[in-house]
Amino acid sequence: MQIRVFGEMTIPEIRQALFEQLCQLEDKYGVRYSRGATLFVHPTNGFGDKVNPRDHAGGEVTKLNCRGPYRSAADEYKP
Repeated sequence: MQIRVFGEMTIPEIRQALFEQLCQLEDKYGVRYSRGATLFVHPTNGFGDKVNPRDHAGGEVTKLNCRGPYRSAADEYKP
């Protein structure tokens, strides 16, 4: 399944658009679980020109990986 967001916008705007689509997927279509997701981001400078994100050492960043949201120690505590 694809969720596509069109047009140049700020990261907070993209975040909100994705949030709204995920809420619709959950509420309207009853989807409760997913085995993961892949998001392709095409960074720009605000004028439509492509930019390449770089880390503190100047290396190009092409991929970010995560294992889901941060879980606090309280979430992990099993009495």
